[in-house]
Amino acid sequence: MSTFRLFNMVCCFGKKDERTKTIEKELHKERKIMRRQINLLLLGSGESGKSTFVKQMHIIHGAGEFTADEVRAYRQQIYQNAISAMRVLLDARNKLGIAWEDPKRQAEVEKVMRFTVGDLLKGIDFTTFVEVAPIISDFWNDAAIRKTYEQRNLFQISDSCQYFFEHIPRIAMPDFYPTNRDILFCRKATRGISEHIFEINKIPFRFIDVGGQRSQRQKWFQCFTDITSILFMVASNEYDQVILEDRRTNRVVESRSVFETIVNNRAFSNVSIILFMNKNDLLQEKVPKSDIRQYFTDFTGDHTLVRDVQFFLVDKFEASRRDRARPFFYHFTTAVDTENIRRVFRDVRESILEQNLKTLMMQ
Repeated sequence: MSTFRLFNMVCCFGKKDERTKTIEKELHKERKIMRRQINLLLLGSGESGKSTFVKQMHIIHGAGEFTADEVRAYRQQIYQNAISAMRVLLDARNKLGIAWEDPKRQAEVEKVMRFTVGDLLKGIDFTTFVEVAPIISDFWNDAAIRKTYEQRNLFQISDSCQYFFEHIPRIAMPDFYPTNRDILFCRKATRGISEHIFEINKIPFRFIDVGGQRSQRQKWFQCFTDITSILFMVASNEYDQVILEDRRTNRVVESRSVFETIVNNRAFSNVSIILFMNKNDLLQEKVPKSDIRQYFTDFTGDHTLVRDVQFFLVDKFEASRRDRARPFFYHFTTAVDTENIRRVFRDVRESILEQNLKTLMMQ
């Protein structure tokens, strides 16, 4: 073999070795990041507050503000939320047989009811919304609609609708630009799986948000690998409501059933599961008005005390755990309250990092 050919082969192998070293270096760097990354799976029934929690992470640990494109999308969604919720209230008022305070308002009903589900899914623009905004505001001021709203445990309606009804004049302004608080109250059902990564104190936290409706839960199993912790969200104010899917099953009973399946799954024997008893603000409003004993006959505390109701509900979930030796963590939260979530997640983060360190040391 000639010296020239031998020199070329050495050069080629040399280049390959350099390329291999670069790839191996990148893979090592990636593995190092993956080992440090905290993977948090957000689980819970529909409307428990998972997506709102992710929005809070964006505000607290992300950019702090949403992009112009995101804000425009939320603006249309807020229009949709307001129209959709008023349609539900008008239909419920009719079915409950509650008479209008001002009978003349009946003539305006069709202007809101004309919107189909298809119309709402396509999106509502400003021109369309501004036509019906005064009518929605007028309906909200009628005692019949307020009385219907007080009986909302009998039908399906978003918790955030009151917030938007009370801000209709501002929302209907041409220059309306949704604030972070508006966006936190904005409701859009999660379909499929979404992932969000935030670097917190130089440690990457990956949040995996999946839809909570029954039809979405088969997708949960796609997210069960390499999970550090599960944050399980419960809408604690829903003790007197039924789920959308069958209109019979109590929402808290449904959540507890899902939690029992997750917490006793062998795949999560080394995963910390943290219970968030969410919507604490709405629970405090509801307890004096809705007697929990009508829905849970085993309640023995003072049904007028929020703390008694809170700990009764926590005990329901805690009792579903088979492994009593595993630590049990829970927090009372209000997902739309940024300071509450900032404080709670700071505590949660410390316990997650401590658990993750123990796991890495065992490997």
